[in-house]
Amino acid sequence: MATPDAALKKILEQEGALAVALVDFASGMALAQQSTVPFDLELAAAVNTEVVRAKLRAIDALGLGDTIEDILITLGTQFHLIRISARPDLAGIFSYLVLDRTKGNLALARRGLRTLEDELEI
Repeated sequence: MATPDAALKKILEQEGALAVALVDFASGMALAQQSTVPFDLELAAAVNTEVVRAKLRAIDALGLGDTIEDILITLGTQFHLIRISARPDLAGIFSYLVLDRTKGNLALARRGLRTLEDELEI
């Protein structure tokens, strides 16, 4: 098991990783955060909490009876990846990763966030 800081540090070792945070989507607050570039992760945590809440409302309204694994937002120069924790002891927490689109590998980033969730101890 890894502490939040150790788990986030490991994610930032991936090629192209710019910033990463663990976010409580009940409050919108970052529980832990790290970045390799200037990036307002507190603000990103708050606004991406609204993205998660909106998607959860949409799933409910559509009666899909399903859960979110991850949400990908593709920008011109970056990927923003949100992974909702499926672990019961991490309910209400998502990981948020900002990845340089030209340097990062999206498949490896998704795998890294799954591993982070598996190894994380809060």
